[in-house]
Amino acid sequence: MSHYDVFNGDADGLCALQQLRLENPIDDAVLVTGVKRDIALLQQVTASAGDTITVLDISLDKNREALESALAAGASVDYFDHHFAGEIPQHPKLTTHIDTSPEICTSLLVNDSLQSARLAWAVAGAYGDNFHDAARAAAAPLGLNEQQLEALCELGTLLNYNGYGNEVADLFFHPRELALKLRPYANPFAFIAHEPAYQALRQGYADDMARVDALEPELADDEVALFIMPDAPWSRRVSGVYGNLLARNHPQRAHAILTALEDGAFRVSIRAPLTRRTGADTLCREFPSGGGRAAAAGINRLEAGEYGHFIDRFAHYFRC
Repeated sequence: MSHYDVFNGDADGLCALQQLRLENPIDDAVLVTGVKRDIALLQQVTASAGDTITVLDISLDKNREALESALAAGASVDYFDHHFAGEIPQHPKLTTHIDTSPEICTSLLVNDSLQSARLAWAVAGAYGDNFHDAARAAAAPLGLNEQQLEALCELGTLLNYNGYGNEVADLFFHPRELALKLRPYANPFAFIAHEPAYQALRQGYADDMARVDALEPELADDEVALFIMPDAPWSRRVSGVYGNLLARNHPQRAHAILTALEDGAFRVSIRAPLTRRTGADTLCREFPSGGGRAAAAGINRLEAGEYGHFIDRFAHYFRC
């Protein structure tokens, strides 16, 4: 019998897993993950009767067939997520912790299940997923000062930054490798202070974000803004964290970050206005490879010929 940890390669998935395995270690778990947009992860698991699977921060709707196959094979599945799920299967071997409310993330769902046993890691995950208000509120029992909160925010941002890319070669660390680097640190502040990977991510983030300063929006007003980023590893790495930064700096505006692909198509990141965290997932699901959650969603491939239609739909959803 085997255990599989299947998790999104972003900050939320990493910090959710970190909490669980600090509290309930499984040393021989098979880690299944990838770049942030690689969410059809359950299909990589060939389950057998008696296997156990923990799924973290990937949409049930996008993994439905693989989930049903694992359950039919006799595996038990514990599922934590905050993305659009569709109809949740009812099965005696499936336990779900799914909440799509706009102010919850997977790290906070795991934190609730563990009764805040590893709260600082949950706060870092929430910051990384751009839930700054929720992160600050969750952190209250820790009694942290502003400098400590900013450190957890930066940690979450950097873990999230590492997950963005079209393929693992775009990343500084494979998320599986990064999860293993996190594992020895019961306290995130110790990871910040002592782990060389943290400094590598910090420097890479600073270098990549410096290039963003030259970008000009293709479209910008008080309600919506759209940016096109070039086909380059640095732009793929910062597309999501840049969208999060824009959302915080302009909370009443929706943002679309389109990153050019080699063949002329685009990869899209959408951020709904922070003042009304709705609509991003619904918009993105109008396109074949779209999905996500109400506040933040994406389209893995937007064909060049759909660009005009996308702009029309983007404006329709977010202009009053």
